[in-house]
Amino acid sequence: MPAAKNKPFLRVLAGEDIGRSPFWFMRQAGRYLPEYREVRATAGGFLELCYRPDFATEVTLQPIRRYGMDAAILFSDILVVPHALGQDVGFTVGEGPKLEPIRSAADLEKLSITGLHDKLAPVYQTVTNLSQALPAEVSLIGFAGAPWTVATYMVEGGGSKEFAIVKKMMMEAPQLFGRLMDLLVEATTAYLARQVRCGAEVVQLFDSWAGALDEAAFEQWVIGPTVRIVSALRAEFPDLPIIGFPRGAGILYKKYASETKVTGLSIDTSVPASWAASELAPLAVVQGNLDPVSLVAGGEAMMGRARALRRTFGTHRHIFNLGHGILQTTPPDHVAELSDYLRSAGA
Repeated sequence: MPAAKNKPFLRVLAGEDIGRSPFWFMRQAGRYLPEYREVRATAGGFLELCYRPDFATEVTLQPIRRYGMDAAILFSDILVVPHALGQDVGFTVGEGPKLEPIRSAADLEKLSITGLHDKLAPVYQTVTNLSQALPAEVSLIGFAGAPWTVATYMVEGGGSKEFAIVKKMMMEAPQLFGRLMDLLVEATTAYLARQVRCGAEVVQLFDSWAGALDEAAFEQWVIGPTVRIVSALRAEFPDLPIIGFPRGAGILYKKYASETKVTGLSIDTSVPASWAASELAPLAVVQGNLDPVSLVAGGEAMMGRARALRRTFGTHRHIFNLGHGILQTTPPDHVAELSDYLRSAGA
Protein backbone atom coordinates (compact mmCIF):
# COMPACT_ATOMS: atom_id res chain seq x y z
CA MET A 1 0.00 0.00 0.00
CA PRO A 2 1.95 3.05 -1.18
CA ALA A 3 -0.37 5.42 0.73
CA ALA A 4 0.70 3.76 3.98
CA LYS A 5 4.34 4.76 3.64
CA ASN A 6 4.33 7.59 6.18
CA LYS A 7 1.16 6.73 8.08
CA PRO A 8 1.69 4.58 11.18
CA PHE A 9 -1.97 3.55 11.41
CA LEU A 10 -2.08 2.25 7.83
CA ARG A 11 1.30 0.57 8.15
CA VAL A 12 0.18 -1.50 11.14
CA LEU A 13 -3.09 -2.44 9.41
CA ALA A 14 -0.94 -3.59 6.47
CA GLY A 15 0.90 -5.96 8.80
CA GLU A 16 4.01 -3.93 9.56
CA ASP A 17 5.58 -3.68 13.02
CA ILE A 18 6.53 -0.03 13.51
CA GLY A 19 7.84 -0.40 17.07
CA ARG A 20 4.75 1.02 18.80
CA SER A 21 0.99 0.70 18.68
CA PRO A 22 -0.63 3.55 16.75
CA PHE A 23 -3.58 5.04 18.59
CA TRP A 24 -6.85 6.86 18.32
CA PHE A 25 -9.90 6.91 20.58
CA MET A 26 -13.50 6.21 19.75
CA ARG A 27 -15.56 9.41 20.22
CA GLN A 28 -12.30 11.37 20.39
CA ALA A 29 -14.23 14.36 19.03
CA GLY A 30 -16.98 15.09 21.50
CA ARG A 31 -18.53 16.72 24.50
CA TYR A 32 -15.53 16.33 26.80
CA LEU A 33 -13.75 19.04 24.73
CA PRO A 34 -14.70 22.67 25.39
CA GLU A 35 -13.98 23.61 21.78
CA TYR A 36 -16.43 20.93 20.63
CA ARG A 37 -19.14 22.31 22.91
CA GLU A 38 -18.61 25.76 21.43
CA VAL A 39 -19.11 24.47 17.88
CA ARG A 40 -22.10 22.36 18.92
CA ALA A 41 -23.77 25.41 20.48
CA THR A 42 -23.27 27.33 17.23
CA ALA A 43 -24.53 24.48 15.05
CA GLY A 44 -27.77 23.98 16.96
CA GLY A 45 -29.08 20.41 16.70
CA PHE A 46 -26.92 17.31 16.47
CA LEU A 47 -27.97 16.36 12.95
CA GLU A 48 -27.29 19.94 11.87
CA LEU A 49 -23.76 19.50 13.17
CA CYS A 50 -23.36 16.25 11.21
CA TYR A 51 -24.69 17.86 8.02
CA ARG A 52 -22.60 21.04 8.14
CA PRO A 53 -19.26 20.16 6.49
CA ASP A 54 -17.50 23.19 7.98
CA PHE A 55 -18.57 22.30 11.53
CA ALA A 56 -18.09 18.54 11.12
CA THR A 57 -14.63 19.08 9.66
CA GLU A 58 -13.66 21.35 12.54
CA VAL A 59 -14.74 18.99 15.32
CA THR A 60 -13.01 16.06 13.61
CA LEU A 61 -9.75 18.02 13.55
CA GLN A 62 -9.95 19.31 17.13
CA PRO A 63 -8.57 16.21 18.92
CA ILE A 64 -5.86 15.81 16.27
CA ARG A 65 -4.65 19.33 17.00
CA ARG A 66 -4.71 18.75 20.74
CA TYR A 67 -3.35 15.22 21.03
CA GLY A 68 -1.77 14.09 17.76
CA MET A 69 -3.60 10.79 17.33
CA ASP A 70 -2.48 8.58 14.45
CA ALA A 71 -5.97 8.55 12.95
CA ALA A 72 -8.96 10.84 12.70
CA ILE A 73 -12.47 9.45 12.41
CA LEU A 74 -15.12 11.29 10.46
CA PHE A 75 -17.54 13.13 12.73
CA SER A 76 -21.02 11.89 11.92
CA ASP A 77 -23.55 9.42 13.33
CA ILE A 78 -24.68 5.92 12.44
CA LEU A 79 -28.28 7.12 12.08
CA VAL A 80 -27.64 9.34 9.07
CA VAL A 81 -28.22 6.23 6.93
CA PRO A 82 -31.83 5.57 8.05
CA HIS A 83 -32.40 9.33 7.87
CA ALA A 84 -31.16 9.33 4.26
CA LEU A 85 -33.39 6.33 3.51
CA GLY A 86 -36.40 8.42 4.47
CA GLN A 87 -36.98 7.56 8.14
CA ASP A 88 -37.83 10.40 10.51
CA VAL A 89 -34.85 10.74 12.88
CA GLY A 90 -34.42 13.29 15.64
CA PHE A 91 -32.14 13.88 18.61
CA THR A 92 -33.33 15.36 21.90
CA VAL A 93 -30.74 16.51 24.43
CA GLY A 94 -30.63 14.09 27.33
CA GLU A 95 -32.93 11.55 25.65
CA GLY A 96 -30.94 10.18 22.72
CA PRO A 97 -32.25 9.46 19.23
CA LYS A 98 -35.95 9.13 18.43
CA LEU A 99 -37.09 7.50 15.18
CA GLU A 100 -40.47 6.86 13.61
CA PRO A 101 -40.39 3.06 14.05
CA ILE A 102 -40.46 0.53 11.24
CA ARG A 103 -42.94 -2.13 12.35
CA SER A 104 -44.68 -3.33 9.18
CA ALA A 105 -44.27 -3.91 5.47
CA ALA A 106 -46.06 -0.62 4.85
CA ASP A 107 -43.53 1.20 7.03
CA LEU A 108 -40.67 -0.44 5.16
CA GLU A 109 -42.14 0.55 1.79
CA LYS A 110 -41.75 4.21 2.78
CA LEU A 111 -37.96 3.80 2.74
CA SER A 112 -35.90 4.07 -0.44
CA ILE A 113 -32.24 4.04 -1.36
CA THR A 114 -33.01 6.47 -4.19
CA GLY A 115 -31.46 9.78 -3.29
CA LEU A 116 -29.21 8.30 -0.59
CA HIS A 117 -26.07 9.99 -1.92
CA ASP A 118 -27.83 13.31 -2.44
CA LYS A 119 -28.99 13.38 1.17
CA LEU A 120 -25.56 12.35 2.43
CA ALA A 121 -23.65 14.76 0.19
CA PRO A 122 -22.70 16.99 3.17
CA VAL A 123 -21.05 14.00 4.86
CA TYR A 124 -19.07 13.23 1.73
CA GLN A 125 -17.97 16.86 1.56
CA THR A 126 -16.70 16.56 5.12
CA VAL A 127 -14.65 13.50 4.13
CA THR A 128 -13.19 15.43 1.18
CA ASN A 129 -12.37 18.37 3.43
CA LEU A 130 -10.64 16.15 5.96
CA SER A 131 -8.62 14.29 3.35
CA GLN A 132 -7.14 17.65 2.37
CA ALA A 133 -6.78 19.15 5.86
CA LEU A 134 -5.28 16.36 7.95
CA PRO A 135 -1.53 16.22 8.61
CA ALA A 136 0.29 13.97 6.16
CA GLU A 137 1.00 11.29 8.77
CA VAL A 138 -2.60 11.04 10.07
CA SER A 139 -4.98 8.49 8.55
CA LEU A 140 -8.65 9.17 7.88
CA ILE A 141 -11.27 6.66 9.05
CA GLY A 142 -14.75 6.60 7.55
CA PHE A 143 -17.48 4.64 9.26
CA ALA A 144 -21.03 3.38 9.35
CA GLY A 145 -23.25 1.49 11.71
CA ALA A 146 -23.51 -2.20 10.89
CA PRO A 147 -26.95 -3.32 9.66
CA TRP A 148 -28.02 -5.18 12.83
CA THR A 149 -27.28 -2.23 15.13
CA VAL A 150 -28.88 0.32 12.81
CA ALA A 151 -31.92 -1.95 12.47
CA THR A 152 -32.39 -2.02 16.24
CA TYR A 153 -32.85 1.74 16.28
CA MET A 154 -35.07 1.68 13.21
CA VAL A 155 -37.46 -0.93 14.60
CA GLU A 156 -37.37 0.00 18.29
CA GLY A 157 -37.75 3.70 17.52
CA GLY A 158 -34.69 4.59 19.59
CA GLY A 159 -32.27 3.02 22.01
CA SER A 160 -33.21 -0.14 23.92
CA LYS A 161 -32.02 -2.35 26.74
CA GLU A 162 -33.94 -5.51 25.92
CA PHE A 163 -34.35 -5.22 22.11
CA ALA A 164 -37.64 -7.07 22.51
CA ILE A 165 -39.45 -5.42 19.59
CA VAL A 166 -36.70 -5.92 17.02
CA LYS A 167 -36.02 -9.49 18.18
CA LYS A 168 -39.72 -10.26 17.95
CA MET A 169 -39.75 -9.04 14.35
CA MET A 170 -36.58 -11.01 13.64
CA MET A 171 -38.20 -14.20 14.99
CA GLU A 172 -41.84 -13.81 13.91
CA ALA A 173 -41.40 -11.95 10.61
CA PRO A 174 -38.01 -13.08 9.31
CA GLN A 175 -38.85 -12.20 5.70
CA LEU A 176 -39.79 -8.64 6.62
CA PHE A 177 -36.74 -8.27 8.82
CA GLY A 178 -34.58 -9.77 6.08
CA ARG A 179 -35.83 -7.16 3.62
CA LEU A 180 -34.89 -4.41 6.05
CA MET A 181 -31.44 -5.91 6.50
CA ASP A 182 -30.97 -6.28 2.74
CA LEU A 183 -31.77 -2.59 2.33
CA LEU A 184 -29.28 -1.70 5.05
CA VAL A 185 -26.54 -3.87 3.52
CA GLU A 186 -27.02 -2.15 0.18
CA ALA A 187 -27.16 1.36 1.67
CA THR A 188 -24.23 0.81 4.03
CA THR A 189 -22.04 -0.57 1.27
CA ALA A 190 -22.85 2.35 -1.02
CA TYR A 191 -22.30 4.85 1.80
CA LEU A 192 -18.89 3.45 2.77
CA ALA A 193 -17.76 3.13 -0.84
CA ARG A 194 -18.56 6.78 -1.46
CA GLN A 195 -16.61 7.76 1.66
CA VAL A 196 -13.60 5.87 0.29
CA ARG A 197 -13.91 7.62 -3.07
CA CYS A 198 -13.94 10.94 -1.23
CA GLY A 199 -10.74 10.17 0.67
CA ALA A 200 -11.37 7.80 3.58
CA GLU A 201 -8.41 5.43 3.88
CA VAL A 202 -9.95 2.97 6.36
CA VAL A 203 -13.56 2.21 7.22
CA GLN A 204 -15.00 0.90 10.47
CA LEU A 205 -18.31 -0.90 10.99
CA PHE A 206 -19.82 -0.26 14.41
CA ASP A 207 -22.05 -3.14 15.53
CA SER A 208 -22.66 -1.76 19.00
CA TRP A 209 -25.49 -4.15 19.90
CA ALA A 210 -24.02 -7.36 18.48
CA GLY A 211 -23.84 -8.76 22.01
CA ALA A 212 -27.65 -8.78 22.27
CA LEU A 213 -27.93 -11.83 19.99
CA ASP A 214 -27.54 -15.55 20.58
CA GLU A 215 -25.01 -17.47 18.50
CA ALA A 216 -27.36 -18.45 15.68
CA ALA A 217 -28.78 -14.94 15.31
CA PHE A 218 -25.27 -13.48 15.59
CA GLU A 219 -24.14 -15.61 12.66
CA GLN A 220 -27.17 -14.64 10.58
CA TRP A 221 -27.57 -10.95 11.36
CA VAL A 222 -24.08 -9.80 12.40
CA ILE A 223 -21.61 -12.00 10.55
CA GLY A 224 -23.75 -12.53 7.43
CA PRO A 225 -24.36 -8.86 6.58
CA THR A 226 -20.77 -7.95 7.46
CA VAL A 227 -19.45 -10.61 5.05
CA ARG A 228 -21.60 -9.13 2.30
CA ILE A 229 -20.41 -5.58 2.97
CA VAL A 230 -16.75 -6.54 3.24
CA SER A 231 -16.92 -8.61 0.05
CA ALA A 232 -18.59 -5.82 -1.92
CA LEU A 233 -16.12 -3.20 -0.72
CA ARG A 234 -13.13 -5.44 -1.43
CA ALA A 235 -14.43 -6.08 -4.95
CA GLU A 236 -14.04 -2.36 -5.65
CA PHE A 237 -11.18 -1.55 -3.27
CA PRO A 238 -9.05 -4.71 -2.87
CA ASP A 239 -6.56 -3.11 -0.46
CA LEU A 240 -9.06 -1.23 1.70
CA PRO A 241 -8.49 -1.84 5.43
CA ILE A 242 -11.80 -2.60 7.14
CA ILE A 243 -12.24 -2.67 10.92
CA GLY A 244 -15.17 -4.45 12.54
CA PHE A 245 -16.47 -3.76 16.04
CA PRO A 246 -19.08 -6.35 17.12
CA ARG A 247 -19.30 -5.00 20.65
CA GLY A 248 -20.19 -7.56 23.29
CA ALA A 249 -19.48 -10.55 21.05
CA GLY A 250 -17.44 -12.42 23.69
CA ILE A 251 -15.96 -15.64 22.34
CA LEU A 252 -17.82 -15.00 19.07
CA TYR A 253 -15.24 -12.33 18.25
CA LYS A 254 -13.09 -15.17 16.96
CA LYS A 255 -15.77 -16.50 14.61
CA TYR A 256 -16.51 -12.95 13.47
CA ALA A 257 -12.86 -12.30 12.60
CA SER A 258 -12.32 -15.59 10.79
CA GLU A 259 -15.54 -15.44 8.74
CA THR A 260 -15.77 -11.74 7.87
CA LYS A 261 -12.06 -11.39 6.98
CA VAL A 262 -11.93 -7.88 8.42
CA THR A 263 -8.48 -6.32 8.54
CA GLY A 264 -8.89 -5.03 12.07
CA LEU A 265 -11.00 -6.18 15.00
CA SER A 266 -12.00 -3.65 17.64
CA ILE A 267 -12.71 -5.28 21.00
CA ASP A 268 -14.70 -4.09 24.00
CA THR A 269 -13.41 -3.79 27.54
CA SER A 270 -14.76 -7.19 28.65
CA VAL A 271 -12.39 -9.13 26.37
CA PRO A 272 -9.27 -10.37 28.22
CA ALA A 273 -6.24 -8.82 26.55
CA SER A 274 -4.19 -12.02 26.88
CA TRP A 275 -6.89 -14.03 25.09
CA ALA A 276 -7.18 -11.39 22.38
CA ALA A 277 -3.42 -11.34 21.86
CA SER A 278 -3.22 -15.12 21.47
CA GLU A 279 -6.54 -15.97 19.80
CA LEU A 280 -7.56 -12.88 17.82
CA ALA A 281 -4.30 -11.21 16.76
CA PRO A 282 -3.43 -14.07 14.35
CA LEU A 283 -6.76 -13.42 12.59
CA ALA A 284 -6.85 -9.62 12.48
CA VAL A 285 -5.08 -6.56 13.81
CA VAL A 286 -6.60 -6.08 17.26
CA GLN A 287 -7.84 -2.62 18.24
CA GLY A 288 -8.55 -1.78 21.88
CA ASN A 289 -9.41 -2.05 24.65
CA LEU A 290 -8.78 0.33 27.59
CA ASP A 291 -11.81 0.93 29.82
CA PRO A 292 -13.07 4.46 29.04
CA VAL A 293 -13.59 5.03 32.78
CA SER A 294 -9.81 4.78 33.16
CA LEU A 295 -9.55 8.02 31.23
CA VAL A 296 -12.01 9.65 33.63
CA ALA A 297 -10.01 8.43 36.65
CA GLY A 298 -6.60 9.34 35.24
CA GLY A 299 -3.38 8.85 37.18
CA GLU A 300 -2.11 5.36 37.88
CA ALA A 301 -5.57 3.86 37.35
CA MET A 302 -5.23 4.93 33.72
CA MET A 303 -1.51 4.60 33.16
CA GLY A 304 -1.13 1.23 34.87
CA ARG A 305 -3.82 -0.26 32.65
CA ALA A 306 -2.34 1.36 29.55
CA ARG A 307 1.11 -0.06 30.31
CA ALA A 308 -0.37 -3.50 30.93
CA LEU A 309 -2.15 -3.46 27.57
CA ARG A 310 1.03 -2.50 25.77
CA ARG A 311 2.98 -5.25 27.51
CA THR A 312 0.32 -7.83 26.63
CA PHE A 313 -0.11 -6.90 22.98
CA GLY A 314 3.41 -5.75 22.21
CA THR A 315 3.78 -3.59 19.15
CA HIS A 316 2.77 -6.04 16.42
CA ARG A 317 -0.80 -6.26 15.10
CA HIS A 318 -2.21 -3.91 17.72
CA ILE A 319 -3.88 -0.49 17.60
CA PHE A 320 -4.34 1.16 20.97
CA ASN A 321 -7.90 2.34 21.56
CA LEU A 322 -10.69 2.16 24.12
CA GLY A 323 -13.25 -0.56 24.66
CA HIS A 324 -15.93 1.98 23.75
CA GLY A 325 -16.17 5.75 23.32
CA ILE A 326 -14.68 8.51 25.46
CA LEU A 327 -17.09 9.55 28.21
CA GLN A 328 -18.40 13.10 28.45
CA THR A 329 -16.91 13.54 31.94
CA THR A 330 -13.35 12.78 30.79
CA PRO A 331 -10.84 15.53 31.72
CA PRO A 332 -8.97 16.64 28.58
CA ASP A 333 -5.70 16.64 30.54
CA HIS A 334 -6.02 12.89 31.08
CA VAL A 335 -6.34 12.34 27.33
CA ALA A 336 -3.22 14.46 26.86
CA GLU A 337 -1.23 12.41 29.37
CA LEU A 338 -2.22 9.11 27.79
CA SER A 339 -1.56 10.40 24.28
CA ASP A 340 1.91 11.58 25.24
CA TYR A 341 2.68 8.14 26.63
CA LEU A 342 1.34 6.31 23.58
CA ARG A 343 3.48 8.33 21.19
CA SER A 344 6.58 7.06 23.00
CA ALA A 345 8.20 3.89 21.73
CA GLY A 346 8.82 1.90 24.93
CA ALA A 347 6.35 -0.07 27.01
